[in-house]
Amino acid sequence: MILEIVTPEATLFNGNVESVAVPGVNGEFQILENHAPIVSLLGEGTIKIKGNVTIKEEFKAKFTKADGATILPINSGTIEMNDNKVIILAD
Repeated sequence: MILEIVTPEATLFNGNVESVAVPGVNGEFQILENHAPIVSLLGEGTIKIKGNVTIKEEFKAKFTKADGATILPINSGTIEMNDNKVIILAD
C-alpha cells in the first residue's frame, strides 16, 4: 500500500509500506494492505512504519528506527485510508 505523510512544512514521506501504526484518539491502531476505508483523528504519539522505507536525506532527522520500524513522532493529525492509499496529515 502507499503511504503519504504530509505536514504544514512538507511531504515527509511518500512510498510503499507493509503496515502503518498510528496513535488514534482512542488508542493506537494499525493499518495493513486492503484495509477498509477509514478516516480518523490522531492524537499525540508516534507513527510506526514497517516495510522497505527510504526517507529523503533532508527529513531523516525527524525519523528514528526501532524494532524494525521507522518512527515519526507527531502532536496530532488525521488519517485517511482508501483504495490502498494512506494519507496522514500531521503536525
